[in-house]
Amino acid sequence: MNDNTNNYISSECKNYDYNKLSELDEELRKKIIDYVSRNGGHLASNLGVVELTVALHRVFDFPQDKVIFDVGHQSYAHKIMTGRDAGFENLRKKGGISGFQLRSESEYDFFGGGHSGTSIAAAIAFAEADKLNGGKNYAVAVVGDGSFTNGMIYEALNNVLADNLRVVIIINDNEMSISENVGAMSRYFGRLRTSVKYFRLKRRVKKGLTKIKPLDKLIAFVTKHIKEAMKRILFKTNFFENLGIDYMGPVDGHDQKKLEAILKEAKLLEKPVIVHVCTKKGKGYELAEQHPELYHSVNGFDIKTGLESVGKEGSEAEYSGFSECFGKTLCKIAEKDGDVIAVTAAMCDGTGLDGFRKQFSSRFFDVGIAEEYAVTFSAGLAAAGKKPFLAVYSTFLQRGFDQILHDVALQKLGVVFAVDRAGFVAGDGATHQGIFDASFLLSVPGVTVYTPELYSDLEKNLADSVNTETPVFIRYGKGAERTVDHKVSSDSDQLRTYEYEGSKAKCCIVSYGSTVYECCTAAQRLSSEGICVKVCSLKKIKPIDINMLYDSIKDYDFILFAEEQIKSGGVSEHLIAEMFSAKLNVPDFAVTAVDEEFPSHATLQEMRKLYKLDADGIYLTVKSKLEIPK
Repeated sequence: MNDNTNNYISSECKNYDYNKLSELDEELRKKIIDYVSRNGGHLASNLGVVELTVALHRVFDFPQDKVIFDVGHQSYAHKIMTGRDAGFENLRKKGGISGFQLRSESEYDFFGGGHSGTSIAAAIAFAEADKLNGGKNYAVAVVGDGSFTNGMIYEALNNVLADNLRVVIIINDNEMSISENVGAMSRYFGRLRTSVKYFRLKRRVKKGLTKIKPLDKLIAFVTKHIKEAMKRILFKTNFFENLGIDYMGPVDGHDQKKLEAILKEAKLLEKPVIVHVCTKKGKGYELAEQHPELYHSVNGFDIKTGLESVGKEGSEAEYSGFSECFGKTLCKIAEKDGDVIAVTAAMCDGTGLDGFRKQFSSRFFDVGIAEEYAVTFSAGLAAAGKKPFLAVYSTFLQRGFDQILHDVALQKLGVVFAVDRAGFVAGDGATHQGIFDASFLLSVPGVTVYTPELYSDLEKNLADSVNTETPVFIRYGKGAERTVDHKVSSDSDQLRTYEYEGSKAKCCIVSYGSTVYECCTAAQRLSSEGICVKVCSLKKIKPIDINMLYDSIKDYDFILFAEEQIKSGGVSEHLIAEMFSAKLNVPDFAVTAVDEEFPSHATLQEMRKLYKLDADGIYLTVKSKLEIPK
């Protein structure tokens, strides 16, 4: 096939014969591999759904019908087929195509993605709205089997009530999510995959009976009981049918003809139906097929060797630094304390816990994509006298806020939260930015929130938290520590300061975590121009001795508060409010943070530059606020 964007338009592929469809499938895979190898992104999951995506576009009529990919990191083929081929040159880059469904990007992205478990609820809503409008369109939810560990899926399934609601739920069963799937539903899908013969026979018998008119009622009655007996022999029960949802499958997700046939059959039912599709994650790229977990989300890589590119501009994302430090330190702690337990929500490798899982398998719990459960489970462990450490990404911790508030904090339980990916996160866009955790954690009574700048800080925070009797949060960004090669002027449990000499004016910059590096870089430049600068690195943001902080900043002409967090309710606003409440004489100040918006996908340095949180932005902000004599 030639490189013509029209080849990927949804309406065009409806006219292709199966030979041409095979060419389309192959070319879509080549394009996905090429784009991701250059820009990074989600590879294995997208390669696995190529045939399914093409089948959906041939059987359904988009955009009148709606398709919603759960999470959305398996929507690349869908995006290419809906006129966005050219945009993939800048996949996940600033101004380029998002790695997830994004409503503002295309009329074919019907509902935004990023977090697991939302697709079925949204599909039901689209179907109900269409029904109220008198339409006869379909809503399709494509849900990975890993998402079935998320509780919201079952809330949605419990609400698929109307027999005439045109909802098709496709289970994309590739036997894993990010880490290997865990739990009862994973085992259940395994049993379903072994029951192909029963479901195939069921469809054939049902189809044959419709052709026998004179005795159809009697035959249907008898065969119903035969069917139930067969089901008891071949398969004990079907969870979905017990909910009143028709079940079809499993079907080979790489057999284009069978896929289209079963999807057409699902449409004919004109009622809620589950279609179970078995796919191979990484299909078409041997290395991704062999190691799908390694190619779930990747940076740029060499297609021939599979080796990731490193040292790309603005990204320490290729190095797992803080996550790795957390995992290794926790292993050392667990060697000495048998009550230490590690918990994660489908992010074992990403949070650095792979070593802990291997060394202390009986004390390691991966609960799947179930953050709410993970928090309450950890609370229960603490109440039972254990010492749980819950490792979770900042963006996913948001889902467990109610449990943090009521199950952990209210009961004053000693759960330690390792909050990974706090601050800006490159590539994944608005849904994955860790810019809200500081603001919502500051509102929770009785918790401690550490903000390590260096590995040594993280190690100490973990050691100090082992015997905690109240909730502790240790938040850090993705990537390596960024050390400052400057003399530390003071260092306490709450505050580390760096001072740079100058005589023209005096400025103090207050920050924490990885942003301190940018502040110190800017301070060195300001010092070279004669401005005296102190950088205050907060080692924790709650609780904090406001008088101690005030003593560090009160003698300066101007104070800049800088943080990779949302400004509203953030650390800066909190500290300023505390000082004013204490009637302290606060010097002139400004706040640099994310102001009332959701940062889009870009590199870390591009985001820091955009929000003036890079060294240049901090330098220019200070210069503009200070009146320096020429």
